[in-house]
Amino acid sequence: MYIIREVEGSLYRVAKGILYSDMDCADAIQETIIKAYSSIEGLKNEKYFKTWITRILINKCRDLLATKKKVVPVYEINEGVVDLNISQKIEVWEAIQNLKEEMRVVIILYYIEGWSLKETAELLDIAEGTVKSRLARARVQLASYFDHPMEQRGV
Repeated sequence: MYIIREVEGSLYRVAKGILYSDMDCADAIQETIIKAYSSIEGLKNEKYFKTWITRILINKCRDLLATKKKVVPVYEINEGVVDLNISQKIEVWEAIQNLKEEMRVVIILYYIEGWSLKETAELLDIAEGTVKSRLARARVQLASYFDHPMEQRGV
């Protein structure tokens, strides 16, 4: 259980970036821990535990999204977004939530969780070039989001 405590903040941030709702995040994390516990023997090298459990979490989040098919706005602040005041953090999270899931996940893993391009690619089972292109597209969309006055964004 100690090793779960080491990654719980990271798991929450990843789940929050995909699911938005605290209740859904809690469900996904709980299901992830249960799945991890029941299949821990499948983990070949414990140094990859964080990658392994994050992959399980992403799959659980996608399963929840598939059953719910809803979007709920997030107003909570992620501790991974630093050096911003509260209103700026909220605005950044709202901008991230407007991204497609594939871009949202790479933004969270790379910028907020600090995963490398290689780690992100391996976790998502995609090429590093795909991670780079998703990050680039996400940055363009985020820049576009912040280029519009708040009134035009419905804020």
